[in-house]
Amino acid sequence: MAGPTNPESDLRSTRRRIRDYAIVGLKLFVQRIVIYTAAILLAGAYYDWVTAAFFYVLVLIGEAYDFFVFRNILARRTWRQADIRRSMVKIYVGTIFSSTAISLFAISFASQQSPETGHFMPMFMLVSASIFATMNNHHFLPVLATRLTIYVSAILFVPIYDLWITSAPLQSEVWLHFFTVIFVLGFLLELAREFISSYNHRLKVRLDLEREHQKTKAAYIAKTEFLATVSHELRTPLTSIKGGLEMINSGALGELPEKMSRPLEIAVKNTRKLASLVDDLLLLQSAESGKLSFKFENVDIDELVAQTVERFMPFAESAKVAITVESKQDGSLVKCDANRIEQVITNLLSNAAKFSNEQGDITISIEKMGDSVRVSVADNGIGIPDGSDAKIFEEFGQLDSSDTRKFQGTGLGLNISKRIVEAHGGQIGYTSILGEGSTFFFDLQGARS
Repeated sequence: MAGPTNPESDLRSTRRRIRDYAIVGLKLFVQRIVIYTAAILLAGAYYDWVTAAFFYVLVLIGEAYDFFVFRNILARRTWRQADIRRSMVKIYVGTIFSSTAISLFAISFASQQSPETGHFMPMFMLVSASIFATMNNHHFLPVLATRLTIYVSAILFVPIYDLWITSAPLQSEVWLHFFTVIFVLGFLLELAREFISSYNHRLKVRLDLEREHQKTKAAYIAKTEFLATVSHELRTPLTSIKGGLEMINSGALGELPEKMSRPLEIAVKNTRKLASLVDDLLLLQSAESGKLSFKFENVDIDELVAQTVERFMPFAESAKVAITVESKQDGSLVKCDANRIEQVITNLLSNAAKFSNEQGDITISIEKMGDSVRVSVADNGIGIPDGSDAKIFEEFGQLDSSDTRKFQGTGLGLNISKRIVEAHGGQIGYTSILGEGSTFFFDLQGARS
């Protein structure tokens, strides 16, 4: 028992078929005109110019009709069932008119030949037209069947008419011509079946991909809206909780009992971590929606790095790592948003500290490279395995995604950093040796004086 049909899916499929039919029709318009012109010139030169001219006019009328129908189909942007019905009626009218004109043209010149000739030229035209139709008009089986029915009727009419007027015996070549025609028709039907089957398969795959794309797009939008909503809803109460805890921890509300100090420090630390995560989620949502704002200005990159490292030092001390700053250039200006680039540097420093051993060394260097300035953050930590390039900078990317992984984190830092650097027209990357350490770097264009 067949399952229920989806009207919207059927409408989309039929609309796609109509547009494909029109695209092919316009694409082959000039080719058809050239073929018909050559065939009719030959017929006129060897048989009758008047008849040739008459059918040439009919063919041009049919082609002009199809041309404007196809143009209107491709120009249409909104489709209803009524629009589809009207388009299909127009396609059928064009199909019947053009195939009938070609068939009558071939029959008229076959009638001017003797049965013994085999009517090579008119039969060749009809067979060629049939093959052309199976190759290019297979989008709708009824349309193709209509055209082939007219062509096949003409192909059969010519030898049957010869047999009727000659009363030829079975051993004559007139009968051989008839059997040859039957053989060719079998080939045409098989060719039509193959093209129709192939097109239907391609169309089904294409429509399936479009449906999956729509589902993926809807899921992406839902994810983005969810992140934005949750992050905004968390931010206000979290800010209040963080402020209250820090106020209590600072002693502003009175001296704390000794037993509360340590738990309160842990609560403050984790609240800050949670607030940082919410900020990252909001920043990620802004970047994905194209609403990430920047305030570009000329910034001394050496000074910016020094200020960022100074603010990062408490975290470095808690992680028990040392930071060294090296500048291989003499004060360069870059065009950037200082707050955003500071966030990138902080993310790279945090990443280096997290994956370094205790008493490890982190070196942040600034180097002039042509018109660009490169900022590098190198550590002597665990390093990164080969083949990790795709995962390093992806959202929520973790080389170890297990529940028991040693190094915790959301994996947003590097993805956000990549977005910020690329929004500046720069690039970010890394080099690493497993077990020896990693160097993350980003390049920014120098400011023009």
